[in-house]
Amino acid sequence: MILNIYLSKNNFSDSEIANFLSYRFLAVILLSYPLGYFITFRRLKPMFIISSFLMPFIAIALVLSIKLSLSIYLNYLFFIWGIIFVIFQICVLPFIMRYSSDKNQTYCISLSFSTHSVAMLISGLLIFISSNLLNIDEGDILIFLSIIGFGSLYFALKINEVNMHNSTSVVKDRKYDWYLILQCIFPTLIIAIGAGLTIPFINLFFFHNFNLDSSGFALVGGITSLLIAISSLLVPFLKQKYGFKKSIINTQLYAVIALVLLSSTAYFNELSFMIYFAIFFYMFRAPLMNMAAPLTSELTMSYVGNKNQEMLSAIVAAIWSGSWFFSSKIFKFLIDINFNYSQIFYITSFLYLIGIYLYYRLIKKHEIKNN
Repeated sequence: MILNIYLSKNNFSDSEIANFLSYRFLAVILLSYPLGYFITFRRLKPMFIISSFLMPFIAIALVLSIKLSLSIYLNYLFFIWGIIFVIFQICVLPFIMRYSSDKNQTYCISLSFSTHSVAMLISGLLIFISSNLLNIDEGDILIFLSIIGFGSLYFALKINEVNMHNSTSVVKDRKYDWYLILQCIFPTLIIAIGAGLTIPFINLFFFHNFNLDSSGFALVGGITSLLIAISSLLVPFLKQKYGFKKSIINTQLYAVIALVLLSSTAYFNELSFMIYFAIFFYMFRAPLMNMAAPLTSELTMSYVGNKNQEMLSAIVAAIWSGSWFFSSKIFKFLIDINFNYSQIFYITSFLYLIGIYLYYRLIKKHEIKNN
């Protein structure tokens, strides 16, 4: 939420920040497929334990490197951070699909997404309070949040996972159905490329166009995360009432409209009240876009079937981070040739529309397959 702003305040250019982020995403590209292949047969609890310990440890090392001006290590630390993050990221959905019943899968996936949003809300409030009331430096705040992150190790150790030798929930077969997997990949790829041009840099959009500092953005991000958490919990009821098609397509279309309006506010930033419109469109867009995520995850996992789920999860993680790697490079290039944030976000909106159409096609195929 505030790492980019912290980097910017420590005299790193937007181009350099994009380059750092690209190394994190590069790590996911390289590791995702081997990890997806590896976990198909195996228990996932050890993966959660490893990531729960190493992720906050590397995060602290990264912040200390910024604090101590050891910039030569940042590329390596972002790369290692990406490796640790993908270990956690890839295992979540397969774990849910293995151990939740069919009728509870939508609830479990939605709860998983909303949990992240609640964590963002708590982090945002802690950042705002620490920065404004206690006057604590952003770097110290990030280290404090990372230390809290070690608490995840306790919960990882408490996971009660059945012995894979006795499990019938995973098909122990490495013959993946690549045709089904590829059909799920394309809409994700297009949307991920667009998202990579926007999501990692939205804090810089507010910082440069509206002078919204890290504490202010943390508060905005925290409130937005609360809205995302609430909307994520509504997803099962939305699906039950409207089905995959209307729930996914409509929420994403409204989110694209909000992103276009958010991008346009930068052209009127000399008007003091325009920041409130920008914040409103940001808070409106994020819950809508995130409401589709649990549904598209369930849709694709259901479409490919049990034996393909670990590999699909790995490839989707690779696609998101891989596309964000290339998006970071594209963002760096566009910034270097004097594209502004609004123009870049318009490109994202166009790519989203293509992705939405491809999801519409996939939903139609899913309906035919299930009938």
